[in-house]
Amino acid sequence: MKRFLKAERGNRTYWDELAEVHAKSYDYKELTTGGHLMDHIQIVEVGEVRKKSLLHLQCHIGTDTLSWARLGAEVTGVDISPVSLQVAEGIAREAGLNARFIESSVYDLPDKLDESFDIVYTSIGVLCWLSDLKAWAKIIRRYLKPGGFFYIMESHPFLWVFDDESDGLSVRYQYFHREAPHEWSGDYPDYSDPDYMVKSPTWEWQWTMSDILNVLIENGLKIDFLHEHAVIPWKALPSMIRCDDGFWRLPDGMDNLPLMFSLRAHPERG
Repeated sequence: MKRFLKAERGNRTYWDELAEVHAKSYDYKELTTGGHLMDHIQIVEVGEVRKKSLLHLQCHIGTDTLSWARLGAEVTGVDISPVSLQVAEGIAREAGLNARFIESSVYDLPDKLDESFDIVYTSIGVLCWLSDLKAWAKIIRRYLKPGGFFYIMESHPFLWVFDDESDGLSVRYQYFHREAPHEWSGDYPDYSDPDYMVKSPTWEWQWTMSDILNVLIENGLKIDFLHEHAVIPWKALPSMIRCDDGFWRLPDGMDNLPLMFSLRAHPERG
C-alpha cells in the first residue's frame, strides 16, 4: 500500500475535488424530508437494520450511510476524503440524523477505530480504488461481530472490459487484475454531473469476481449469497436505458449481461 502512496494521495485529491460537485448533483432531498435513498435491492438483501451497528467503508458524502441511519441503524461512515466527510456531516445536520464519520483510508482504519459492528457495508464504485484486496478483506473480518455480516453491492467486474465511449459492446480493457494501477488523466465529464469536467487524475485497479470471492473466503467469511444483476445505478455505457425504478440497463438485444453484483457473507466460527 505504501508502494501506491502517490495513487492514494492522488485519489484523495480527486474525491476532495468532487465532494462539493456531488453535494449539488446528488439528489438527496429525500433524506432531508424524512425519507431515504436506499434502493429496493439492498433493502431486501440487507434486511432489518434497526438498532444494529453499521460500518460503512468508503462512504463518500454519506448519502447511503445516512439512508441506513434513517432506517434505524447506528452508523459510522469512513472515507479517505476530508472534504467529502464535511459534506456528509452537513447533510446529516440538515436531515436531522445521527452519524459518526471518520477520515481514514480503509487500510489505516485499525489505527483510528477499535470496535466491532453488526454489519460492515460498502456499495457501488468502491473496489477500483483499492490497491490491496487481501488487506481490504482482512479489515472487513476485523470489524465484524460474531453473528454479524458483510454486504457489498458493486458494479460487475465484467462490465469494465467494454469501451465506455462506444454505443456497442466493444471490448477495450482487460478483465484480469494487474498489480500496477491504470492511470486516468483528468479533463473528462463527472459521472454525476456531465457539465463538470474533472481536473484531477485518478489511479484505479481492476479486480475479477474470483479475486473478490477468494479474498473473502480466505479471511474466514462464508458466502451467504452472490447475486448478479442486469441493471446498475448510473449510465455506465452510452447505450444504456433508464428503467422506471431509477436503475439503468442495456437495450434489448444487448441486455443478457451482468452489470452489477451483490454479495453477503458472515464470519465462520473458529
